[in-house]
Amino acid sequence: MEDHLTIAEVAQRTGLTAHTLRYYERIGLIAAVPRAPGGQRRYARADLDWLAFLLRLRETGMPIQGMQAFARLRSQGDASVGARREMLEQHLAEVQAKVAALQQSMQALSLKIAHYRAIDKKRPSSPGTAHKGKTSDDEPTSKPQRQRQPALRARAGQAPADRR
Repeated sequence: MEDHLTIAEVAQRTGLTAHTLRYYERIGLIAAVPRAPGGQRRYARADLDWLAFLLRLRETGMPIQGMQAFARLRSQGDASVGARREMLEQHLAEVQAKVAALQQSMQALSLKIAHYRAIDKKRPSSPGTAHKGKTSDDEPTSKPQRQRQPALRARAGQAPADRR
């Protein structure tokens, strides 16, 4: 890799737009990017590594405010390692809760699909024959849940209301 990349090159490599890269710099997610004599930004390999991590945080649902808090801690150096680790541990727990909720939803969808396939196999296959009246959607496709997953009620990156 070249020693320094232009904003267009970084945009191409990260999938972010030049506008987003400038925005990230303006709001403090990226430290001030050094400039060439003509004023153009010149990104280093470390900038790309940091952007890749920010994209992971964004992909896992961390809100911009959380990313900004993490960036501020990062700028403090080794003194903030413990706080950064705690922040990432909390975020990881939230991501794991979302994944578990999605897995439950996937299981419910799979059961419903299997239910409809079973119905389709029992139905006559002649065209234009439609079942009239009640559908079989009232058939249970999973065990009733005792407690709803808090992650299903939470917005991405926020703690569920019952844990605040």
